[in-house]
Amino acid sequence: MILQNKLGITNQIELARVEEKISKKKAKQLFDSGDIDNVAVGTFEGLSFVHAYLFAEIYDFAGKMRDINISKGNFRFAPLMYLEQSLKHIDAMPQRNFDEIIEKYVEMNIAHPFREGNGRSTRIWLDLILKKEIQQVIDWNAVPKEDYLSAMERSPVKDVEIKVLLKGALTDQINDRSLFMKGIDISYFYEGYSEFTAEEL
Repeated sequence: MILQNKLGITNQIELARVEEKISKKKAKQLFDSGDIDNVAVGTFEGLSFVHAYLFAEIYDFAGKMRDINISKGNFRFAPLMYLEQSLKHIDAMPQRNFDEIIEKYVEMNIAHPFREGNGRSTRIWLDLILKKEIQQVIDWNAVPKEDYLSAMERSPVKDVEIKVLLKGALTDQINDRSLFMKGIDISYFYEGYSEFTAEEL
């Protein structure tokens, strides 16, 4: 089923292409404009800001909590009836060190608060928490796609794997523009989008 969009696109392949182009351009703008510094770090409000920034030109639901139940493969994300409660719980979770931050990230992934675009916006959200709390970010280029996806799949049961994987990719280049842009491209690659590079847009 093709997602309803503001652009009136009814072809799935065309929508994926246009979504990648527009939202990557917006991710680049988020960094270059300094708007990224206005994000409420570690909160659903902050994540919602990032999501709306990336996807508002494409979807009416950008930045808004989903109103349906969603799943991926055999995994069902937080049921709608508990979603608001889950997000309040996540907001209140501590984020004082690396382990706590990744635990918070895993919980936000389980919540999957938006209809689409959760992974891409939540990885930016994660880096902002790491940057603020421990003055490091993830070099996503050092995190192989298959390793990341399988570790995230298992993280609701056991988060050790994703912690080890991401800890090994930490860098203190927290304001490096090139690292951020490459990170956006890798983040999109995880989700199957790789037609454009952020720098080209």
